Amino acid sequence: MKTPPASFLLKKAAGITSGSGRPNTNKVGKVNRAQLEAIATTKLADLTAADMDAAVRTIAGSARSMGLEVEGV
Repeated sequence: MKTPPASFLLKKAAGITSGSGRPNTNKVGKVNRAQLEAIATTKLADLTAADMDAAVRTIAGSARSMGLEVEGV
């Protein structure tokens, strides 16, 4: 069974209902490294990342593309 989409987990962690329509200029929330690590741990089986650090960077990229500010990465 697959895990929920990263975007769903990121929205839940940031406490938002939707991402930004303009992610480069309009930030809609923040996530920190601990939250990213928790999401990466959940998603690790579905990701092609070689290790946990690569998985965190993948999730951080998804967060940035949604208009979330990433702290500590």
